[in-house]
Amino acid sequence: MKNSRDGGFDQHYNAQLAVDQQALLIVSYHVSAHANDQLEALPTLDAMAPQLGKPKRVALDSGYLSDANIAGLEARHIDPYIALGRQAHHQFLPLLMAPSVAPPAPDASPKEKMMYKLQTPSGKSFYRLRKCTVEPVIGIIKETMGFRQFSLRGLTKVTGEWSLVCLAFNLKRLHRLEVQRSISPTGC
Repeated sequence: MKNSRDGGFDQHYNAQLAVDQQALLIVSYHVSAHANDQLEALPTLDAMAPQLGKPKRVALDSGYLSDANIAGLEARHIDPYIALGRQAHHQFLPLLMAPSVAPPAPDASPKEKMMYKLQTPSGKSFYRLRKCTVEPVIGIIKETMGFRQFSLRGLTKVTGEWSLVCLAFNLKRLHRLEVQRSISPTGC
């Protein structure tokens, strides 16, 4: 990847995850040498095993926002919810109570349509789940499992290493789910 400090290139990789909202299991992963996430959404979803099916909708942060991602997801019959920018942690009450934006015109740009969709009650409700779906998984991988950098070099080797990290996370998570199921009084 291009280094922003001196304009040179460094050995860096961009590791991606797709996480199931219910079980918090990693359902897909992808590694590339792209500096930003705009080219990563579609390959990550395309890497999902066919046996799992396709998600009906996805929540992505603003790093994935592009007309190409919106069109690519819609072409795969996946409803995208992609943030248009960073959200403030503490929004002022007048902003929260402001009336919603009017529906966009039929010829509106994909980003204008996305802005409206994210301001609907169902859009807010669904997108809000992203913060408690993929972010905790990344946090567990970094803090609990202690994985902060790749040991290997080369895209093929790094992809294999990321695969092992994702597998280790899923085994840990499956064990936790089984323990929860076994102590649940209803067995659910």
